Amino acid sequence: MGLSRLAALHGVATSFSPSADVTVSVPDDTVTAVLAVLGVDADTPAEVRRSLAAAESAAASRLLPPTVVVWSGEPLPAALTGLPAGALLTVDPEPGTAPSPLRMRVLPAPAPSGDAPTTPSWWTEPPLGVHRLAVRTPDHHHATATLVVAPDRVPQPPARTHGFLVQLYSLLSERSWGMGDLSDLADLAAWAGRTLGSGFVQVNPLHAAVPGSPTDPSPYRPSSRRFPDPVHLHIESIPEYGHVAEPGRTALDDLRQQAAALREAVLNKGALIDRDAVWALKKQALEIVHEVPLTPGRRAAYCDFLAGQGQALEDHALWCALAEVHGPRWRDWPEGLRDPRSPQSTRARTELLDRVDFHCRLAWLTDTQLATAQSAARESGMAVGIVHDLAVGVHPDGADTWAQQDAFALGMSVGAPPDAFNAHGQDWGLPPWRPDALAASGYAPYRHLLRGLLAHAGALRIDHVMGLFRLWWVPEGQPPTEGAYVGQDAEAMLAVLVLEAHRAGAAVIGEDLGTVEPGVREALARRGVLGTSVLWFERDWGGTGRPLAPEKWREDCVATATTHDLPSTAARLTGEHVTLRHRLGLLTRGLEQELAEDAADTAEWLAYLARLRLLPEGDGDEEAAVRAVHRFLRRTPARMAGVWLPDTVGDRRPQNLPGTWDQYPNWRLPIADAEGHPVTLEEITASPRLHRLMAVLAEGPESPTAPPGARPS
Repeated sequence: MGLSRLAALHGVATSFSPSADVTVSVPDDTVTAVLAVLGVDADTPAEVRRSLAAAESAAASRLLPPTVVVWSGEPLPAALTGLPAGALLTVDPEPGTAPSPLRMRVLPAPAPSGDAPTTPSWWTEPPLGVHRLAVRTPDHHHATATLVVAPDRVPQPPARTHGFLVQLYSLLSERSWGMGDLSDLADLAAWAGRTLGSGFVQVNPLHAAVPGSPTDPSPYRPSSRRFPDPVHLHIESIPEYGHVAEPGRTALDDLRQQAAALREAVLNKGALIDRDAVWALKKQALEIVHEVPLTPGRRAAYCDFLAGQGQALEDHALWCALAEVHGPRWRDWPEGLRDPRSPQSTRARTELLDRVDFHCRLAWLTDTQLATAQSAARESGMAVGIVHDLAVGVHPDGADTWAQQDAFALGMSVGAPPDAFNAHGQDWGLPPWRPDALAASGYAPYRHLLRGLLAHAGALRIDHVMGLFRLWWVPEGQPPTEGAYVGQDAEAMLAVLVLEAHRAGAAVIGEDLGTVEPGVREALARRGVLGTSVLWFERDWGGTGRPLAPEKWREDCVATATTHDLPSTAARLTGEHVTLRHRLGLLTRGLEQELAEDAADTAEWLAYLARLRLLPEGDGDEEAAVRAVHRFLRRTPARMAGVWLPDTVGDRRPQNLPGTWDQYPNWRLPIADAEGHPVTLEEITASPRLHRLMAVLAEGPESPTAPPGARPS
């Protein structure tokens, strides 16, 4: 009982429910291990009693919670309305939001009345921002807290806009160096906005990867979420490239020929995208370009970037420089270098100054090309532009965990508990942030992360958005079945997100697929965070179980037919995704049974589409069925409709097949046509199949009302 109470006080759940009628207890060893990472001793009953007494005493004497959230224009939280009369509040504002501290005195509560104001008369709302709040009571009690003042909702995209979803590396143009780059992204956005009237292009996370041979190709397990990966640079678009003199010019020409060979191998010889080979060539080219002096104007812009990024960029660049010398696993480095603030690390900053500057320069160049892509999107008429993606976590050996060790729960990994679909649970190999450390820092790592991602984004997609509320922590060395949920201060996490999105003028999309804790979708919707709805999963689960009628879909979502983790629409319609999983030994039941169930599911959807008069071509035409699926999406009230770019040319292969590692080429496939032949950006934009599909979405908004009698059956 004492351990459960202690765990609850620190946000650690001692049970979970894999289904509505089942509750599973978390092992005591797991609870103890999680508490230990949070700095709480609970190894013995005596330690539990001491820690519990200390935690309860701290909670009882606390004037303020660690973070106080004020939503602009809404009633004040109980943390403020419950303060004693006469208490003095001092708000030290976030730099740049107000010229001086704000002070106010709590007045005695007014007599109750039916028309009482929603906020006390003594309250003067501070400007939007993340401030420091101090309270002193008449009896000299004192407390401080982080005060987050946020607008009530994030900016909203225009209703009824459509766009593309694409994994950038898979989008090769005739000038790519073996994988898609930021110039290809800008070109796709400019073309889609001007030619198709598209409103956005959503890409995979472009976070910096952990270097290595081979590099982990997954964009969802990066070294750093704070800074982008220079592998996405288009080398020829760097201004200094054109000023390289001999012998560097000859060397660059040779590198371009090697890059063309990489591109040719992928597009015409069946080779996979080789990120390591691409980076090896680009890094050599960037070393040459780096020797060209910056012009005064460019130098000033670079210095502004360095000043704006501050210590975080210097730490990231130093990690990159040290990784070149000692390898990417920082916990295997010489002991002194494992601490970014040690004398040895300070000395390394001087000894490796040239390499640190090189990696800082790469971050700047990548940032400028990200800005160019967003500018190209908006100038083309896109209402949103580029939608960037925030991965749920980072690699345990990456730059972020080295630079921010106090903020991460090292020794823990994020995952998912066992459920009806995966009896063994999941371990994603990503250390979580410590909620207590985030609160103590005023959410600085989180705020800076969001600010960087939103700088050149029209919207931000958040992978596994439920992680703003709680995450499943798995102790290192334990199976994912022996994890525990650890709660975040969801109100604070949401408030910071809404604040930063407001400052950037960007929408926010949450990936809320799968098991979602009750109340999470409602809390997100209240703050204007859009959800993600995938056609095949949208059924009347609380009633008939049949396909959900289009008018019953939620408005506040991005509606899609598939995602990077799911089969393409063509593969879904033909059942090829089932045979693929069978070939790889991933099915838990017989092939015939799986095929029969999948065919029945598809047939039910196609029959419903036909009853809605969305399939005028009739059954048996795969391309027509893909168009019918997207006609259905257009009929829903969803604010945004996303088209998986490989669907436009009939690609049958998923970009990622969950449950596989080396059995399937995850994250390494170029976009291909229905026959499996890779296609370039130029060929995609000229594809008659694409234009026939996109004409469906360009016909104008359609009333989300089904014709008479067209109910699911």
